[in-house]
Amino acid sequence: MGLCISCASSSHKIQDGNRTSMPYEENNDSSGIPMLGSFHSMEGSKGVNQDSAMLCQGYGMEDEAVCGVFDGHGKFGHQVSQLVRNNLPSLLLNKMKALDHQRVTAEAEVDGSQNPVSCKDNEPEDSETSKKFQKWKEAFVSSFRVMDKEIKLQQNMDSSCSGTTAVVVVKQGEDLFIANLGDSRAVLGTITENGIKAIQLTTDLKPGVPSEAERIRACGGRVLALKQEPNIQRVWLPHVDLPGLAMSRAFGDFILKDHGIIATPDVSHHRLTSNDQFVVLATDGVWDVLSNSEVASIVWEAESAQAATRAVTEAASAMWRKKFPNAKRDDCTVVCLFLQENIT
Repeated sequence: MGLCISCASSSHKIQDGNRTSMPYEENNDSSGIPMLGSFHSMEGSKGVNQDSAMLCQGYGMEDEAVCGVFDGHGKFGHQVSQLVRNNLPSLLLNKMKALDHQRVTAEAEVDGSQNPVSCKDNEPEDSETSKKFQKWKEAFVSSFRVMDKEIKLQQNMDSSCSGTTAVVVVKQGEDLFIANLGDSRAVLGTITENGIKAIQLTTDLKPGVPSEAERIRACGGRVLALKQEPNIQRVWLPHVDLPGLAMSRAFGDFILKDHGIIATPDVSHHRLTSNDQFVVLATDGVWDVLSNSEVASIVWEAESAQAATRAVTEAASAMWRKKFPNAKRDDCTVVCLFLQENIT
């Protein structure tokens, strides 16, 4: 599956404020666009770091890369996030291979031979892109569903009130395919006449999003905020004030799966241009205190790929102390996938 690097909270004994960092460099991309990236994770003050992250080059094909962040929550959240980090990439790749096999078989049957029918030369490029997107969407939805079932089957952890978010980005040539589950986020940094610009690639899937709240309520779940935190909508069981989940989609959290919480990702596509410089994935501990533009600027001004992710997590931690001095700081994890050779 190519060269992968990853970090998971359970593999590091991280004390408050300590960091996990890993650089990643791979410059033999056959598409001609160098691959350069890193990730960095900083534990908050809530206990064990429940975040996990991964970055993999040569994912399926030489010009493919995959990266993701996973933000666990609940008693077994760190184990859930690690389980997803370890297994989701291979599940996704296997599903893509199965879809390719189905396509080849179907084309051979239509052609009346064992030789697959090639695409028409005059087929519009946007049609080919649309086909690729539909295939990746099917693969994402299917593999996320299987991953959720595998979590439920684990006997060494109770995931009824534990789970994880996931935001995964696959780069295939000039295309980005993004799958989002929960409130972690993916942001693109693109260069303009006025400097670096941040483009949010995902929607934070929280109970406060009207369409998400509508689905949850239609399934009997309740969406409401506590008096002490009126700006945070949470999901509750129909007749019990539990568990108060602050996201509308997640792996795990099986106590709420019959009440509107789903493991179906929101899948989208972005066509890269020469102006696009990097993609940043981060858990909500970063986005709760830093804006998209602030993160993009920090990355753009960094001296190296490794320095970029470290700088973002350190800035987020400092901002937590400034904005919420009496609150427990959340874990902060950042992955950067750079799309061009020069990042400054």
